Amino acid sequence: MRRRYDNRFVFLTFLKGKGLLFGLFFILTVSCVKQDSAEFVFRYSNEQPEAALRSQSMIKFFKEQLEERSNGRIKVELFFGGVLGNERELMDFVQTGVLQGTRGGFFADANPKFILFTLPFLVDDWDQAQRLVKSDFTRKINEGAREWGFHVPATGISQGFRAHTNNKKPIRHPDDLKGLKMRVPSQEVYVQTSKAFGANPQELPYVEVYQALQTGVVDGQDNAPSNIWDFKIHEVSEYLTITNYATGPDPLMVNLEWYESLPYDLKVIFDKVSRETMEFSDRINREKEAEYIEKISNSPKLEVNHVTGDDLIPFRDAVKPVYQYFEEKGILTLDEIQKAREVAAGKSIKP
Repeated sequence: MRRRYDNRFVFLTFLKGKGLLFGLFFILTVSCVKQDSAEFVFRYSNEQPEAALRSQSMIKFFKEQLEERSNGRIKVELFFGGVLGNERELMDFVQTGVLQGTRGGFFADANPKFILFTLPFLVDDWDQAQRLVKSDFTRKINEGAREWGFHVPATGISQGFRAHTNNKKPIRHPDDLKGLKMRVPSQEVYVQTSKAFGANPQELPYVEVYQALQTGVVDGQDNAPSNIWDFKIHEVSEYLTITNYATGPDPLMVNLEWYESLPYDLKVIFDKVSRETMEFSDRINREKEAEYIEKISNSPKLEVNHVTGDDLIPFRDAVKPVYQYFEEKGILTLDEIQKAREVAAGKSIKP
């Protein structure tokens, strides 16, 4: 298993990075379990604000249902908006057991195979994406996370399909991205995809993107419309381009040691609630995606263009090297990619 840090080191890093008051608050939160009668406490955090759909699915479904169905034996504590750290830090906290769960962009730490779901143009639409994440193909990838110290009871879709914004020009062809400083997450697939489009990728946490666009540190970025709206990226962007070029996985990543400490009956309840939570999350993200695009499009300074049909062919051609890159690294095989596409398209595949 990777990155088995001593928890004291994690606490010291947290104190240094977030300040004494936040650090003390977090330590007290972790330590004072005895105040509650619950047998188990599940502490969860994600970087998005509380109003974000990902956060709301944890508040309105996961917490309510898990506490109710476990008859209060599991208590759920939720932290949002980066108060406990960015996605990199949260993932480390879960892996070391300081937190019990998170959702976010560092899913490759749970299983490198999750990168497959982020490949550009792997799926065509929501129907295909949902068919894929609910399949036995994905269940095996979820189970593979145990090797890295995680339990993944379910995987959803990461907030929908990604859209580009920038402050230079409309994006109608991959050539329009050439030379642009585009913010990307610190994940190889997005770095390689950005390079394939001809852009100059800049790796930044998403909480820093607003200021980076405002000051010209970056020219643009891409993310799900819900994140673009929640982080107010439309306020500091001039052009929005919708290609639906990629989505990604949204696994609920749980500390394996904590999960294994649960008795069998609570494991069954936890897994069922988790699966239903991810289905709830996907449903509200799908329903809200068009609404978010409309709200973003109403920004008075933003020009919007959609790239569809044959106009997408140059984009699809441009990213072919990304598939080859991950095959050569030994993370994915072309056979796995083909199987994922067949599953997404509803075709039966051989075991």
